[in-house]
Amino acid sequence: MLQLQVLVLNQNYEPLSVCTARRAIVLVFLGKAEIVEHRDQRIHATLQSFTLPSIVRLMAYVRIPNTGIILSRKNVIKRDGHQCQYCGTTRGPMTVDHIIP
Repeated sequence: MLQLQVLVLNQNYEPLSVCTARRAIVLVFLGKAEIVEHRDQRIHATLQSFTLPSIVRLMAYVRIPNTGIILSRKNVIKRDGHQCQYCGTTRGPMTVDHIIP
C-alpha cells in the first residue's frame, strides 16, 4: 500500500515527479507538502491515521534547471537524420540551409 504512486506538484501546480505514497506521507508530515487529492484508503500509525494521497503539492517552489538541447549545426543535422531538408539527399557535404559558400 505504501508503494502506490503519488504525483508531486510544484508550488505553482506544475508536475515535478512521481514518488511513493510513503515518501509523500513523510513530506506531508514534515510540512513540506500538502495533499491536493487523496484516495479512499487510510494508513494507521500508532498515534495518527493518514489518508493515502494521490497528488501532493510542495509548499516551496523547486526551480527546475533548463536541460534543453543546444541549437547547433551538428544537432540540426543529427535531428534531420543526416538528410538535406531541401532536396532529400544524404550524400555530399551537409549544410543547414542548402547553400554551399
